[in-house]
Amino acid sequence: MPHTSPPLPDFTRWPSFPFEGEFRVKKLDDPVAVEPPRKGEGTSECLSCSAPDEAYIWVSERWRVRAMDRPTGLPMVLILESRSHLDLGDLPNLLAAELGVMTVRLERAIRSLDGVARVHVNRWGDGAAHLHLWFLARPYGQLQLRGTFLPLWDTILPPIPEEKWRENLALVAAWLAEFGGRPLAEPPRIQWQAPSSLDQLTPEGGVTGDVPSGPDAADAVEPGDPAGGDGAARPDDPGTR
Repeated sequence: MPHTSPPLPDFTRWPSFPFEGEFRVKKLDDPVAVEPPRKGEGTSECLSCSAPDEAYIWVSERWRVRAMDRPTGLPMVLILESRSHLDLGDLPNLLAAELGVMTVRLERAIRSLDGVARVHVNRWGDGAAHLHLWFLARPYGQLQLRGTFLPLWDTILPPIPEEKWRENLALVAAWLAEFGGRPLAEPPRIQWQAPSSLDQLTPEGGVTGDVPSGPDAADAVEPGDPAGGDGAARPDDPGTR
C-alpha cells in the first residue's frame, strides 16, 4: 500500500509561514532506544564552559551574553547563558530567581534598540546541556515576521549592515552594564582621516580623495570586534540548539 502523506497543518497557510509552493509532511522516524548525549553532557566537551569571556558581549559573576559571529537577518539575536554548567531544571533557587531578572533585563535592553517591535525569548536545549536562552528581535512594522517562525525568517532575510549590528551590540552591553557586570562589546570606530593640506577639505568639512596620504595615513583604524571574533555560529537546525 503506497504511503500517503498526512494533510498539511494549518500553519502552512498562515501569513507568517515563510514558504510557498508544494510541500509534503516527512515520514516520522522510529523512536530511538537511547538518545545521544548533548554537547556538554556526559563526557562530551561543553563549548560554553570552554569559551573565554572575550567571546561574549557582556559578562558578570554568574551570567554571560553572547552574539552570533556575524550579522543575521534580524536586528538582534543574543543568547543568555549561565556561567555555571547547569541546565534549566538544575538551577538552584538563587540562579532561578536571577534568571527571571536577567530575562526581563535583556529583553528590555534589546527592545530599546531602534527599529525593534518585540523580543521573542526561546529555550530549546536539545543541542547543548549548558543553559542558554535565545533572544530574537522582531523588526518594527514587519507583521509577516510575527509569531513562531521568526527564527526561520532570521536565516532567510539578508543580514543587516555590520556597522549597525556592532553598534546595537555595544548598546545592549552598555545597557546591561548599568546594572553590573562588564561590557565587552564596543561601537565601531569612526573611519576619519585628517587632511594633509587645507586644499583637501570639501565645503561640507569632509576630506577629498579615497586614499589617505601624508603623515596622518598611519592613523587609519579598523572596526573593533565586539563579538570577540570567537562567538558561536548560529545552528541551522532548531534541533541543535
